[in-house]
Amino acid sequence: MPLDASRNSLVLPILGFLGERPAHAYDLATRLRGRYAQLSATRSTVTTLLKSLHRAGLVVAREPGQVGNRPPRTVFELTEAGVAGFREKVESGLRDTPVASVDFALAVAYLGSLPADRAVALLSERAERLAREQAARPAGAAAMTELRTLEHDYWHGLVAAESAWIAALLSRIRSADLAWAA
Repeated sequence: MPLDASRNSLVLPILGFLGERPAHAYDLATRLRGRYAQLSATRSTVTTLLKSLHRAGLVVAREPGQVGNRPPRTVFELTEAGVAGFREKVESGLRDTPVASVDFALAVAYLGSLPADRAVALLSERAERLAREQAARPAGAAAMTELRTLEHDYWHGLVAAESAWIAALLSRIRSADLAWAA
């Protein structure tokens, strides 16, 4: 886990889930594993992140409650700062993350939380950045044998695939083919 817990990839979906409804750590860990099987989301990690988010003022804890014979569980909910932090993380994930990263995929999962025009602007910025990355070929790569530069081909393939996916998504948003919540 990064020393700065806010940089953990699980923070965005935790904030997103809490934006849907207040929840306790066990519920969040279960939902994270169900929706994002590729992420390691243990209850202890989620609990640690919730404590960090609480200290940062992004979530508030309710008094522990007990249901039936279950142990008391602290339920967390977003604060106004948490809502703003969530939106900032979505925007940053769309704009600043590396190609083919889990953080970009998680930001895409919450794209609909932004106004459509803001989503288009951020995705357009990313597409422009990817085009620049695609055009920038490392010096000397052309002089090497293909076998020694396969990673460059792989990288360019990733950039091209993500660029094409973003272009198709932008087209769907602009044409209103993708239903957007008001």
